[in-house]
Amino acid sequence: MLPYSVNDARDWAREKLIGVSNVTLPTMTSDFKRLNERAIRHDVELAIEQGFTGSLACSEVANSLEDYRQLCELMVDQARGRLMTVHHAVFNTLEDNIEALRIAEEAGAELVLLGYPPYFYPQSLEEVCTYTKAFCDATKLAVMLFPIPTWGFQRLDPADMPIALIRRLIDECPNIVAIKAEGGMPYIMSSVEVHQAFHKEVVISFPVEYDMVPLAQLIPVPYCGTNYSSYFGPWLPRVHALLQAGRYAEATAEWYKADPARKAAQAAPMSASGLINRMLWKYQGWLQGYNGGPLRHPTARIYAKDMTALRRGLELSGLEPTPDADASFFIGRNPE
Repeated sequence: MLPYSVNDARDWAREKLIGVSNVTLPTMTSDFKRLNERAIRHDVELAIEQGFTGSLACSEVANSLEDYRQLCELMVDQARGRLMTVHHAVFNTLEDNIEALRIAEEAGAELVLLGYPPYFYPQSLEEVCTYTKAFCDATKLAVMLFPIPTWGFQRLDPADMPIALIRRLIDECPNIVAIKAEGGMPYIMSSVEVHQAFHKEVVISFPVEYDMVPLAQLIPVPYCGTNYSSYFGPWLPRVHALLQAGRYAEATAEWYKADPARKAAQAAPMSASGLINRMLWKYQGWLQGYNGGPLRHPTARIYAKDMTALRRGLELSGLEPTPDADASFFIGRNPE
């Protein structure tokens, strides 16, 4: 049973959306036939140990809806209330996304990160509104809006989802409780505008660490997620805690300390044509103790030059990557 109703979901979010959320990628067994339960439980437990407060059950990989059900169930079961499971609403159609909502609800997810399908090609912002409202109306789960160039909405507005559209959605959908503010990237104008307009009503997440750390010294940033922060291990939860305590000089020093790792991550081929390289993300997490191991094909690949650069970035930042040889990543820490 959800710990909130639709009408008090925003109060719940204000209380619970605090800290940093990473991403859990669904490791497969070595024959690619099923999910690797031990690996997924390992990753959830390590996220808790490293100080994360939530994790996205990543759906943007080559898995079935039944695989996704198992992923959500395993994450919720392993977390046992210690970590929030965030549903990743990026499936093929609105109908598929509503079906996946039922899976997430039954599994015990508490929050939805709302994305849009690759073949959703709206001709107007009104169509974006219609899709979003239909999705929100189909669930009692709390929803986090996600304006970002990935969806291709910049041809309709440079902010991806302009203030007037978000205003309407917040007014008409009481279960919209948060905004993952990445509209208009790589610029932060839209994110600042979203904060100014809505931070008193919903939680605003600044999920990219290189923006979040400086911005949180100027405006309240209770929540940072979901993101690729497993690459930094426990570093980002620790820095976020410094910011919440007002220890800005220490947080600033940490921001500069992590500069080699940040630049290594930015230089890696993390995304192309609107699809994140989840294998690369998996390797980033593996460097910090996460399972690594197989993702089902088709998947992007990772090459030695990128592994070397990512590892070296952590070393130069003092963030202690695993000494294990890179060949071990392809097997994983809990092979089945």
